[in-house]
Amino acid sequence: MTDDEALVSRVLSGDMQAFRALIKKHERLVVHMIGRIVKQVEDREELCQDVFIKVYEKLKDFNHQSQLSTWIATIAYRHALNHLRKKKILLTELPEGELTIADPVADDVADEEIEAYVVKLIETLPVQYKTVITLYHLEHKNYAEIGEITGMPEGTVKNYLFRARQLLKEKAAKYYE
Repeated sequence: MTDDEALVSRVLSGDMQAFRALIKKHERLVVHMIGRIVKQVEDREELCQDVFIKVYEKLKDFNHQSQLSTWIATIAYRHALNHLRKKKILLTELPEGELTIADPVADDVADEEIEAYVVKLIETLPVQYKTVITLYHLEHKNYAEIGEITGMPEGTVKNYLFRARQLLKEKAAKYYE
């Protein structure tokens, strides 16, 4: 029995400490998923809580065909998209606006500033690209797992990842000039 199977079993038997452990183990993933899709800060915390409520309610249906983290990420992704649909926010919106951050190529720019710069650039990407790049590079999911989470075919995942990287390069090039 894997650690996830044991954790799920303990939660299903009513062990609330196990559920707290499950939340702690996967909260970063859920925050990333929600945060990359939902822009309204005031909605994010509530949506993250809603995701874990759904996880708890649907845990008996988890069949261990995928990793627990993939299953939870799928719930978070779909919950965030449903939130956007309810609010009638376009999924392809590309927020415009100047980034106010230090020049990333300056010699005295700290690594934290460069990381913050990259995160700001990622935030300007369309939701689908932002989601795929976050899952791949920050959550270390493979193409198949990303496809399972998002419901996209693997080829689409690869294409979106490629396009996201291209857009990031183009946006970064503007600031290097």
